[in-house]
Amino acid sequence: MNIFSGFKDLLGQINKIDGSIYLKGKDFADIYAKNIALEEEIAARTKELEQANQTILTLNSVWDMMNSPQPLSSMLGKIVSILYEEMGYNFAGILALNTDNKEEQYFTVKAACSNPSVQKAMSILKQSLETYKVPLLENSILAKSIDERKIYSTPDMRGVMRMFYPSITEAELDEVMALIHSKTCAIVPLHNNDDYFGCVVVTSDREGVTDTETNFLSLFANQIELAITVAGLFEEVKKQAITDPLTGIFNRRYFEDSIVKEAERSLRLKQPFSLISMDLDYLKKINDTYGHQFGDLAIKTIANVLKREARSIDIPARIGGEEFNLLLPGVDSRGAVIAAERIRKSIENQVLDTIGGITASIGVATFLEHSDRIDELMELADQAMYKAKINGRNQVQIAKLHNDINWQQVAVETFMDILVKKRIPVNDDVAKAVSEKLKKIQNNDKDSKDVLFSIVDMISQTYNQMYKPGTTKSKIILAVMIAKKLDLSDEEINKLKLAILLYDIGNIMIPEEIFNKKEPLSDKEKNLIKQHPVIAAREILKPISNVQDIIPIIESHHENWDGQGYPGNKAGIEIPVTSQIVLLVDAFYAMTQDRPYRQAYNVDEVINIIKNEAGKQWNEKLVEDFINIIKSEYLK
Repeated sequence: MNIFSGFKDLLGQINKIDGSIYLKGKDFADIYAKNIALEEEIAARTKELEQANQTILTLNSVWDMMNSPQPLSSMLGKIVSILYEEMGYNFAGILALNTDNKEEQYFTVKAACSNPSVQKAMSILKQSLETYKVPLLENSILAKSIDERKIYSTPDMRGVMRMFYPSITEAELDEVMALIHSKTCAIVPLHNNDDYFGCVVVTSDREGVTDTETNFLSLFANQIELAITVAGLFEEVKKQAITDPLTGIFNRRYFEDSIVKEAERSLRLKQPFSLISMDLDYLKKINDTYGHQFGDLAIKTIANVLKREARSIDIPARIGGEEFNLLLPGVDSRGAVIAAERIRKSIENQVLDTIGGITASIGVATFLEHSDRIDELMELADQAMYKAKINGRNQVQIAKLHNDINWQQVAVETFMDILVKKRIPVNDDVAKAVSEKLKKIQNNDKDSKDVLFSIVDMISQTYNQMYKPGTTKSKIILAVMIAKKLDLSDEEINKLKLAILLYDIGNIMIPEEIFNKKEPLSDKEKNLIKQHPVIAAREILKPISNVQDIIPIIESHHENWDGQGYPGNKAGIEIPVTSQIVLLVDAFYAMTQDRPYRQAYNVDEVINIIKNEAGKQWNEKLVEDFINIIKSEYLK
């Protein structure tokens, strides 16, 4: 009994030890499990902190972009790269809602990550992200996101693909799903101020979208919306700086910068480019008949035709008033004429309210073919356009090859000679101003014509206080139009331009009080004025070698057709036709401007005076052509 009693006690002790060991083991298991749970909790919190840190860095990146003047397209591209590369999404893209046509609702892809799988998927669908139009399907999560201004997500990736590509086949869908490996798609709406802009689309291989992720996407969307607003404002300011406010096409400043760059590229690559110069016909008549709002309508119509007909690389620009230019990179003269004719027909086919039809006169010139100088090219295109206008309007004319002297350079050298050698008496202030203008031409001949015109205006004002700025330019334009009407050669026209610049320079040798005298001139004073052609030709210009062929034009520019002019009493065909043009243009502007002894005549009065002098002062045919030009240009 004692033995059994001892075993029983021993067994009880063993059970007690086992129970103690079991309890200790259970405690250890509980502790281990708690440690595992704590480690998982730490890992989760660490991940959340990393995500929060990444979120802050991402939002900072977007903020930094907003503080730099980046184009909107560049900014959106960087945003989707951040989502794809730093936030771990399989795909990220930004879609913009079409606003051009309210009846057709669709999205275009403004930016998308460069994911190889996406590119393969697009090739399966035979589509391009850059050109694809994403439809806006009713009751889709895309439509709900827009309507409710709320982030929507879905695990139904097959449904998402059908939403974006309604025509996808089951076979194509299987191939695409095998490529993209995404389990969740989220749609994040974007707004620009109060207007709907579009949405961010992201996909991931994670199961669902957490609250933390939704909060991040919401914050991210707010930053993107602000970025869009800032970038949009920058784009608008930039656009305003380079575009014409009435028509929305490029302005003169942008065009002039562009043609310089294109000329540099053309010379480097030995590749031509063409310039189309055009002028809306009868704008003054439209304004006078219907009002300026209809003149603006006609101008905007021309611009819209240019925008529609131009290629994406072409540069349409409004140069001023009713004048437009179109730069055609890489296009030779043959291609430019075809393009110009297409534009002409398109303009002719426009039917406008109240006005009806409109037309344009168009000139074409090609770099490296007609000239390798920008100023000459633009002048040649203008000359071709004026020829189209003179020949009846609503037509295309191509420039002639430019093998003549550079009349502008001759003019610059002549004025430099006159100034340096003090061939005319001018005060120091005028001499300094003219000298600075001439240096400007030598350093940059981009605006050489206008500078030359201003020089002549300045010199003329030293002896004629009523000489209006801009008159010299107007004289040359009118003289060239007459010369072209008479089919004078380019060489003769260049001589005529130089003569217009120089013909009156002898007047500076005549006392100022004679020009400003209100009473009738004495015979002595009249004779002194009659000497100014001789003074200009023989005393001022004869010593200058490069204008010797201009001297006969200037010397005879006051000779009358009937032989009653001065200084040599020449008559009829003895008088160079260019001299007759100078005399006629000079008379027209003299009569239409004030003088100390009378007020200006109106254009109708001047026309009647010139008509009465046909066959006396001027050739009758010249007067007829001149009046036709004046009526079309000043009375249209």
